[in-house]
Amino acid sequence: MTTAVVLIEAERDALTTLGGALADLDGVAEAYSVTGEWDFVAIVRVPRHEQLADIITGKLVQLPGVTRTQTMVAFEVFSKHDLEAMFDVGPR
Repeated sequence: MTTAVVLIEAERDALTTLGGALADLDGVAEAYSVTGEWDFVAIVRVPRHEQLADIITGKLVQLPGVTRTQTMVAFEVFSKHDLEAMFDVGPR
């Protein structure tokens, strides 16, 4: 599984609708509106690294209102939730 964190800058008119549009894209696991320099953060998870280009440059940046993006590909996961899920053997 390949995970990418995509920072997204949006036009002001798109701030109320872009979050839902991001969340609806196949491959986008989570979408957040955030404070600071960027307006949204999308977490993209795909089985194959090559699929990132299809989702990010082929679909995400084409959404109305997206003005700029920055993508960071994750090397490793250190989330407590994800680590616990990896070792969960089910109900005891």
